[in-house]
Amino acid sequence: MTILRSALFNAAFFLWTIALALVTWPALFLPRGATVAVYRFWSSGVAVLAAAIVGIRSRWVGLERAPPGPVIYAAKHQSAWDTITMPGALDEPAVVLKRELLRIPIYGGFLGRWGAIPVDRKAGAKALRGMVADARALAEAGRSILIYPQGTRVPPTADGEPAPYQPGVAALYAQLGLPVVPIALDSGLCWGRRSFFKRPGTITVELLPAIPPGLDRRTFLRRLEGDIESATDRLVAGAVEKRPPQSRG
Repeated sequence: MTILRSALFNAAFFLWTIALALVTWPALFLPRGATVAVYRFWSSGVAVLAAAIVGIRSRWVGLERAPPGPVIYAAKHQSAWDTITMPGALDEPAVVLKRELLRIPIYGGFLGRWGAIPVDRKAGAKALRGMVADARALAEAGRSILIYPQGTRVPPTADGEPAPYQPGVAALYAQLGLPVVPIALDSGLCWGRRSFFKRPGTITVELLPAIPPGLDRRTFLRRLEGDIESATDRLVAGAVEKRPPQSRG
């Protein structure tokens, strides 16, 4: 059943995404609120399809731990599910992302209008300075920032190469003077990285206690990585223990 349900969901996901894009693209020329509404509607539709076809649901823990006002959300990244769901579930944070994503027709336009902070990974220090400048302008306008500090999707097991925490999150922390809210999750168990298969289960996203501004770079990164990785390991271990054996048939 996993193969069939995965195939049905993948087809429904792409049909939903394409159909909505074709119908709603004029929203790109309307005030930003219209594009935000479309993005939220799309994300909610994906959640409905995932629950109905595959049995993927989600629960959010610790939303009250985010301090008032702009913050930096530093989230573990295991799955495309994170990027689809997380911006709408939080307080509309501006998202640090690869510049190439903005070049995708229509979808890239919606990302840009939502509030993206594009990063050219080949530009080195120049890209870092540009990211900080963009993030500062958005934070001064009252927007929170969402960054995936490892810069890539990392499987929830030890199968892949370790992905270090990148300097971008430390630069934002040092330059913006905002609290950082670490986020752990186990989404990769249900919606794998570049995987055709989608498996039933409840994805848990946990907001951890905020890290206050003012720590030195080394101390901050050590605490951030320790908080996220230990909480992620706990969530993954708990989910695996509860999960019945799955087959691909």
